[in-house]
Amino acid sequence: MYKVRKLRLERTQQLDDLTLAAGALYSRTVTSFWRIVRHKGLWLKPSSMMRWHNSNKLHAHSADAVVQSFYSSLRSWRVRRKDNPDAKPPFRRKRFYKVQWKSSAIRLRNGKLILSNGKGNDPLIVPWRWDCPKLVELGWNDGYELRAVYDIHSNEQPQGDKVVGIDLGEIHPAVAHDGEKAIILNGRLLRSKRQYQNKLKAKLSSILDRKKKGSRRWRRLQWSKQRQLAKINNQIRDILHKQTTRLVSMLHERGVQTLVVGDVRDIRQRVDYGHSANQRIHQMVTGKTRWMLTYKAKAKGMDVVLQDEKYTSQTCPSCGTCHKPNGRQYVCKCGFRYHRDAVGAWNIRQKYLGYGPVVGAMASPIGVRYWPHMWCSSH
Repeated sequence: MYKVRKLRLERTQQLDDLTLAAGALYSRTVTSFWRIVRHKGLWLKPSSMMRWHNSNKLHAHSADAVVQSFYSSLRSWRVRRKDNPDAKPPFRRKRFYKVQWKSSAIRLRNGKLILSNGKGNDPLIVPWRWDCPKLVELGWNDGYELRAVYDIHSNEQPQGDKVVGIDLGEIHPAVAHDGEKAIILNGRLLRSKRQYQNKLKAKLSSILDRKKKGSRRWRRLQWSKQRQLAKINNQIRDILHKQTTRLVSMLHERGVQTLVVGDVRDIRQRVDYGHSANQRIHQMVTGKTRWMLTYKAKAKGMDVVLQDEKYTSQTCPSCGTCHKPNGRQYVCKCGFRYHRDAVGAWNIRQKYLGYGPVVGAMASPIGVRYWPHMWCSSH
């Protein structure tokens, strides 16, 4: 398990030179690889490419990491194209590219992180008040950003052996059911941020379309657009982080050992819901939510598994009949009534455990609402 610390850096000539050198090396790798494929019909191995191309401005292992990142993208493309024939391979050259330092090039002395750039080059020295990391990466995120990776091991142990089902959705980021009670993360604030983000994108894009591309006003508007959208993205990420942290903490206190998360990764490939619904589905943050729940749960010693969620929100937990509910309340002909997403979470849990329908009424769910300065739970 890994933990990442991020540090903003002021732009300097040394940072520009490092990222330019990495970009030049990446571009040579891309060009050489596809040229050999085109003329010889051969796919060179990473080891051959690393012996062929290197850089005298980077540490040897940093140069190897640039070549390896291209081959990592290549492997990812070969997997994606099995399901998506239109997937594009990595073929674009880069002017700037990320720089990675492995453990052999990292030193920590007197509160300073020293990152070696090879013989004859000045090292990158950064004030550092944490432990020595395992891997360091220099990237761009509206400015230079240093990302330090730590390999950590959780010492926490679950307080029980309960299993909880989690249903990820568009209205509510996550709904959990542990067999006794449901916990619903309220998504009102998150949805309002997403709606404002869409309106802002449309407004700024409309203004940009009326300017000449590349002009001074166009560049100023483009910079303003990036800054405004980055601010909203940070707010969305903050909401997701705090809500998922709250959920994992509550589940840990309740003695949960295993989180069973509904797998919605292929939801768009299964059904065409129409233009309006498809647009909302494309903007769902289920992937980020699942990722945050996974690493935060593992940090507390809990297990996370994926479970097929087909028809879980449409199946009655009482009689087992299947019908599509209207609104946020699931109402069955047998008289069963419960929150729609909580029904999905319950059925995901039952599906994983192999249990049948439940008999009797369910306890009222707990709603967890996020405000910027406080937490609010309601029954």
